[in-house]
Amino acid sequence: MPVHQITDPDDDRIADYRALTDVELRTRWEPPHGLFIAEGELVLRRALRAGYPARSYLVDAKRIDQLADLDTGDAPVYAATQDVLERATGFHVHRGVLASFHRRPLPAAADVLATARRVVILEDVNNHTNLGAIFRAVAALGVDAVLLSPSCADPLYRRSVRVSMGEVFAVPYAKLDPWPDALAEVRAAGFTVLAMTPAPDAVPIQRLDATQRARSALLLGAEGAGLTRAAMDAADIRVVIPMRRGVDSLNVAAATAVACWELSRDDPW
Repeated sequence: MPVHQITDPDDDRIADYRALTDVELRTRWEPPHGLFIAEGELVLRRALRAGYPARSYLVDAKRIDQLADLDTGDAPVYAATQDVLERATGFHVHRGVLASFHRRPLPAAADVLATARRVVILEDVNNHTNLGAIFRAVAALGVDAVLLSPSCADPLYRRSVRVSMGEVFAVPYAKLDPWPDALAEVRAAGFTVLAMTPAPDAVPIQRLDATQRARSALLLGAEGAGLTRAAMDAADIRVVIPMRRGVDSLNVAAATAVACWELSRDDPW
C-alpha cells in the first residue's frame, strides 16, 4: 500500500479534511462535493462494508499499520504527524484514522417505504449527536428505515456518523418532501403514523393494538420544540411514553429508543 507523507496542513491533497470542526463550512462543502468524512477505524470499515467508495485516507503516521490489510484501490493513503493532522482538521485526531468517502444518491421515499415494515420519521431534528444516536437505536431495535423532513441535519456529517458507530450506513434513509404533505404518502403505503407527544390526552404507546403496531411510522420532532401542529395533524394517532416524577419528556434520541423497543418487543428474534 503506497503511503504519501503530508508535512503541510494546507496541502491541497488533503483539502477534504480541512476545518472539520467548522459545522457551517462542512455543511456547505461536503454535500455539494458529494463526500463525507468517516472518523475511526471501526466506522471506516463499516463504510467500506456498506459499499461506499473511498476518495482518500488520512492517517496518523504512527497508525498506518491499522490499514495494512485494506484493499485501498485507487484511493490515496496520506500519513502525517499528529501535529499536522490537528492543524489541518482543527482538532486532536485521537482515533488516528480518517477517510473521505463518495456519497451515493439517496433513494426515493417511495422505494424505502416499499421494502419497510416499520419506519421512523424525523421532523426538524438538526442536532447531529441526536441524529447519530437515533440511527444507532433504529439499527438495533428492529426499525427498517428513517425518513427525514427537508430541514433535518445531514446523517453523513462526521459527528452523526461517529455517534451512530457507523450504523447510519446500515439503515436506509430518504428525504420526505414536500413537508408535511408527504406524510400522506406514508399513510397511502399502508403505515399507521404515530406522532410522539407529551400531551396528556395522547395514547400510552404500550396500549397500541397489534394492527396499529404492525406497519408503524413513528414520527418525532426536534429536541424541545417537538412536532409542529401541521405534522401532528397529519398523523393517525398521537402517542406518549408515560413519565413519572413530574418529568414531561425524554431526549429525542432516548424517546426514539424506548418507542422503537416497545413497538418491536413482540417481534421474533
